[in-house]
Order: sequence, then C-alpha cells, then structure tokens
Amino acid sequence: MLKLAVGLLTAAAVALLLDSYGPSEAPSAVGQHRRPRAPQPAPGAEASNLLWVVQVSDIHISRFQDPQRASDLEKFCSETIDIIQPALVIATGDLTDAKTRDKLGSEQVEVEWKTYQLVLKRSRVMEKTKWIDIKGNHDSFNIPHLDSVQNYYRKYSAWRKDGSFHYIHTTSFGNYSFICMDATLSPGPKRPFNFFGILNTNQMKELSLMAAESLHSNHTIWFGHFPTSTIISPAPGIRTLMSSATAYLCGHLHTMGGLMPALHSQHRGGTLELELGDWKDNRRYRILVFDHDLLSFADLNFEEWPVVLITNPKSFLYSSPAHEPLVKILYSTHIRILAFSPSVITSVEVYIDGVHLGNAHPVSGPLYALKWSPENYSEGFHHIDVTVQDASGRISKRGHRFAMEENLSRRFGFLPSVILLTDYYVLARVLFGLIVLIQIALLVIFRYLQKPALKEKPGLLTLTSYSLHIFSKTNTFYYSILVLNLYTILGPWFVGELIDGHVGACFSFGVFVGGSFFQGSLTFVVGILQMLFFNLPLMAYLCWCLFLRCQGHGFRSHFWHIRRLVAALVHLAMALLLAWQIYSCYFLQRTYGTLAFFLSPMRTWLVVLTSALIYKTWTLKSSELRTYIVEMKNCQSS
Repeated sequence: MLKLAVGLLTAAAVALLLDSYGPSEAPSAVGQHRRPRAPQPAPGAEASNLLWVVQVSDIHISRFQDPQRASDLEKFCSETIDIIQPALVIATGDLTDAKTRDKLGSEQVEVEWKTYQLVLKRSRVMEKTKWIDIKGNHDSFNIPHLDSVQNYYRKYSAWRKDGSFHYIHTTSFGNYSFICMDATLSPGPKRPFNFFGILNTNQMKELSLMAAESLHSNHTIWFGHFPTSTIISPAPGIRTLMSSATAYLCGHLHTMGGLMPALHSQHRGGTLELELGDWKDNRRYRILVFDHDLLSFADLNFEEWPVVLITNPKSFLYSSPAHEPLVKILYSTHIRILAFSPSVITSVEVYIDGVHLGNAHPVSGPLYALKWSPENYSEGFHHIDVTVQDASGRISKRGHRFAMEENLSRRFGFLPSVILLTDYYVLARVLFGLIVLIQIALLVIFRYLQKPALKEKPGLLTLTSYSLHIFSKTNTFYYSILVLNLYTILGPWFVGELIDGHVGACFSFGVFVGGSFFQGSLTFVVGILQMLFFNLPLMAYLCWCLFLRCQGHGFRSHFWHIRRLVAALVHLAMALLLAWQIYSCYFLQRTYGTLAFFLSPMRTWLVVLTSALIYKTWTLKSSELRTYIVEMKNCQSS
C-alpha cells in the first residue's frame, strides 16, 4: 500500500512538472489586442514581406584571454554581415569580459572597450546596418553608478544609452518592434553577485508602456541579456509582461557550457524564449527572419557556409498561433528558403517526407522558391529537408517538422524548459530555507529528545542517532553549530568593497552596497552550497569524532582500533571541505579586497571556528562525556 501511494505521488509530481514546463497555446490577454491576421498576402514567388536580423551574444572581448575573439568579430562584422546584409544586428550583452588576469577579480578594463569600438569602426559595420548593443552583467561589474567614468558602455558602445528602450523598425509592409529589457544592476557589484538581473517596479511600468506601444506593430521582439529564469521582477512578472511578444532573445548562460546547445522554450502565452550560444568560445550567432510575418530562425557557427533557413513552411515547434498568421502557410504557393554564402549558390534541393520535390530557383538576393501544393500536407506532421551547395563545393542541410493543423501537440525539451522557465531565485530561497530548517530541527529535536538506551549490537541507524544525542547534548558543540546555522541566515557573511571605494555587506537574503539593496538570488545558491558542503558535513564529522571519543579512543588511538581506510577517508573528506573553505577566503580577498578577508564571519572566521571545534572534540575532558563513555563500555562488554 505504501509503495502504491509513493508511486502515485511520484506520478502526480512528474505530471505536474511536465504540465508546468509545457507551453499553453491560449493567446495572452495582451496579445489579443493585436490587429487580426489576414491569410493574404501569403508566401509566394516574389521577394516581398521579408525582414531578417542577426543576433550575437556574450562576446567577452578580453585583455588577457583569447585575442582571436576580437579579430574574429571584426571578420564577422566586415565579411559575414556583408554577405547576410541584415536590417538590424542585436548584440545581447557581455560585450567585454571585465575580469582580472587570474579570472577571480572583476573590473571594467578600458582597453577592452576600446578594442570593441575599434572593431566596429574598422569594419564600418554601423554604416552597413543598424547595430544595437546592450549591456550584460560583465559590462556592469564594479560600476558605482551610471554616471561613473567606469561606465565605459556610454563612451565606447554603439548604442550608448543605459536602460530599457523601444526601437521600431519600419518597412513597406509594416512596423516591427524591438524592446530591450535592461535588467543589469545599478550600482553594479563585482562578480559573482550580479549573475541575476533585477527589475524594480518603475522599470516594470516603463516596460509595460513599451509593450502597449508595440501592439500596433506587425510583431514584437523582446531582447535582453538575462534569460527570464535569472531575472527577479515584481508582480505580474516579466513573462506576463512580455506575453504580447513573439519571441524573447537572450544570452548569458553560454548554453550551459555547451551541455545544452539548443536552449529554447516557450512561455505559456506562446512567447518563444531563445537563448543564444556565446561568441566567446563557440563563435555562435543567430539569423531571425520574418517572412510574411511568419517567424523562423537559425543558430549558426561563424564561417560555416552555406547558411540555410527554411521560412515557409516554418517549423511547427517554433510556431505560436497567438502571435503568427499560421494560416498563411496553407494559402502559400511556394516553399521559400534563404541561402547565404560567399560563393555562388549552385543548387537548392527540397525534400518533403523523403520525396524529392525539385530544385528551388533563385528569386532575388538570398531568396529561393519552389512551387508546392500545401493542401497535400494539410493533415498531421511532415518533414521538410533542404540541401544547399555552393560553387566552392560546400554543402549545408537543414530540416524541420511542419504541420498545417494548429491544434497538434508541441512540446520543447524538458531540460531546456526547466533551465529557462524556472524562477531560480524563488527555488533557491525555498531550498535554502528548508536545508537550514532541517539542520536546526535536528539539533533542537535531539537536544530535548530522551536519549535511548543502547542495546546489544546496535545498528548503524541507532549509532547515528546516538551520536546526534551526544553532539546535541554537549553544550560547546550544540551552541556553536546552532549559532553558525542561525548566523548563516541572519548575519552578514562578509563586509568589503563590493565596488571599489564602496563598502557593502553580503547577507543570505541580499546585498547592501552603494546605498542600494539587491534582494537575494545567487546568495541563496551560495548559502545552499555552504549548508550542503560545509555546515552539514562539519556537524556529521564532529558527531563521528565525539562518538569515537565515547568509545574510549583518542586522536592517535582511533586509527588502530577502527578501520584505517574508513578513518582516513572521513578525515580526508573533511580536510578537502576545509581546504575549499580556505580557498573561499582567498577568493574573497582577490574579489573584494583585504577588508572582506578579515571581516568575513562565514569564511575566514569560520575556518578558525572549525579548527577550534575539531581540536575541542579530541581534547574534550572525558568527564564531560562520562555518561556516554560508561554506556558505550557496557554495550561493548555485553
């Protein structure tokens, strides 16, 4: 019966998770106010109603690392942009690296910004297209206020304006809104405590007005540096605010170090959230296309040619009935493909469901078209594949599933959806609170719970419980660990220069610096790591040491009376955790200065406290443990 109940609960939890991360196709309340979508004009053989833009993110131009980033970016701006000829280029933050040579400290490095500006000037990219570059968290490191001379973004970027804004791109076939959401912190603390973006109430009101203005456009694209999962925002929340947008473009996560090469998902209102891989290590960029107001995109690698995008029929997975006139696919007369290459395109072969339909013919510029009969594919899913070859013999293939029926099920990958759609600051806050509560509850419960009598040959669970009784009923250790856990929640972890020349304090619930308070986000993650990998193991280690003392062993003798390998592994584990804590002290000094090193109860002081507690376990007078020693001897002799 118990197994059945557990199974049902597990199934319910999984179903709830899957439902939470599966997008709803109901149109948003905001999105319903857009003008109605007519089936005509539909995609045909003419080079009309086409708009494409390019996105690049996380460039990280560095004074100390990989100079090829800048030279490749210049080549991208001078050659790739010449070939693609986008109407707009959006650079979504982290234009510079802003790290010290040892990668521990962070500061704005003017030479990095000068290098970035030089790339834009030498490539003359701003004369060829509209270049919009926004700040990321690295571009905000160590900046006391927006008017500071350290805010090199204002001096060296192309856009040069802080804050969110609404850019409208006008074409002969309508307007397209691009709303920048600036969630970077001001003042900007040093790394790592600006990993999350924050929007305040005034910023949300400003963005709400921009969203309302954009309803008159054919489409709205939001863009910013942070994924919505790493943005703290007041009610109704940033995802609700951008629900009238067709897509949100972002970066920041570097595709989780390459582990998730396609970090894409969809909000419940139908807005696509598309994280782009970084330029820094992977040289990634994106082309986003509106073809008769149908959105398509491709995430690409620098210098991989030819580039291919199938714009009609568009991918079913990345479609949104709430924002796009999907009926136009059914009314279209031609399959449409964009193909870019430094060399002449020699062939564009089209296949549907494995059947060769023919070669698409060039229309104008990068557009290729092939006549088709969409009614032949009006039911169920189908797969389109396109193979493009250029005069240099290079071949590229691209394909996707499409469908004419809007009510078919679509679902993004579970892991990308979890990464992009989870509010991590809420999750981290809850987990941190639970972990601290559990450890404090253990201490208090065993403090006042009556100690059980040891019977002959007690099991592991009984001995573990007994060691917790010993620990909790020994004042020195009980109060030390209780205060440590309470301090982890309430006390300042350290006080130091979170911004050069500006002393601040870091707590679990947030950071005070420069007259501002930033509510906790990454601090809770650090707190979870502190609890799981130090506070809890420290308590377990001290319990184990005290238990050995009650068995009559000293520090030297216990190696000879218990399994040496077990003892060595336990001590090694604690030594490694203590070494990690000591390294954290070094990291603190390198990141926030000498003051932070000395005024750090949760780092430097804790190393001293830990050493003292470990020493105390082996030097504690036997008289303080007499009751437990006698009981252990009686148990062993029986």
